[in-house]
Amino acid sequence: MGAFLQEIGIPLLAASSLLETNFPGLDIQYGAVMVDETRVVYVGDILHEAGHVAMTKAEARNALRLAPTGGEELSTMAWSYAAAMHLDLDPETVFYPGSYLNNGTVLAENFAQGNYVGLPLMQAFGMTTEPKNAAARGVPPFPHMLRWLR
Repeated sequence: MGAFLQEIGIPLLAASSLLETNFPGLDIQYGAVMVDETRVVYVGDILHEAGHVAMTKAEARNALRLAPTGGEELSTMAWSYAAAMHLDLDPETVFYPGSYLNNGTVLAENFAQGNYVGLPLMQAFGMTTEPKNAAARGVPPFPHMLRWLR
């Protein structure tokens, strides 16, 4: 996972003594995902945090802190799923029971059925193409990504 993130331009850096954050052992600072491996509970949360970096405008990506919009938050779910599929990980890596305010299992079911929360904005950013539009555009459909960064 680390090599993939580095390859697409999202630094993954070792850290310790991180402040309290949404996910134990993870933070985003200056466009990098900071990881305290002794505290990370779910590896899929690393992809979620990387998704925040990926969904942020290039000119704002290297700020000390990111402030995602609601749409960017939703798109981070789709980005995380696409990254998991790209890495041949089980979707439950990102949509594990208890994740997303106890909606992880429902999200995993929805994505398995092709109901991709957050996909329209990613398509608007030119990062991927919805399955219903892919053939007409001559590109593979989501979860294939045309580009990983906004």
